[in-house]
Amino acid sequence: MRTVCRDVLKLRVVAGEVGSSTMPHKVNPIDFENAEGNLELANALLRFLSTKLPVSRMQRDLSDSTVLRNVGVAFGHCLVAYESAKKGLDRVDVNSEKMLKELDENWAVLGEPVQTLLRKRGVRNAYEKLKSATRGQDIDKERMQDIVETCSKDLLPEDLEILRSLTPATYTGLAPELAKKVGETMEEEAAKKQKTSR
Repeated sequence: MRTVCRDVLKLRVVAGEVGSSTMPHKVNPIDFENAEGNLELANALLRFLSTKLPVSRMQRDLSDSTVLRNVGVAFGHCLVAYESAKKGLDRVDVNSEKMLKELDENWAVLGEPVQTLLRKRGVRNAYEKLKSATRGQDIDKERMQDIVETCSKDLLPEDLEILRSLTPATYTGLAPELAKKVGETMEEEAAKKQKTSR
């Protein structure tokens, strides 16, 4: 919910939904709150079951049968939570302009590829050099370019070409490919489970 507060993600307004009894402007994350509450209940029940069921006071503890009847209740709360979370996620929109603005204000993230290439080229204390140049400081585009130029004597021309072309928005590495692969794998698994449940 912190990202919603930062306006990076937005919850779509549902007509007729009450935002808050005192704040009419508020878009209430009701589905996420429902999911959170149900997961907390499920966790409490499952935690109780995990401590109660393995311990028997006598050869035949009759309270187990009462307790076992509530396993379904715990998983029912899980199911309601997952459905609520899915419903909430379906209402989320990405504020890409805000994300790009945040990235453009955080050029310090490019300290990572600079120090990685310096280490690759055998430069001693590469991490420490970048740490002292970037940590706790406001690093904008110009300052990061100055840092790259300061390190240029230790880097190959192709390294400099890579670093000069990077921006916080383009420095993603394998993340897009990995995210797609994870998404495809999840879709395949869901399709398999759907086939076997029929």
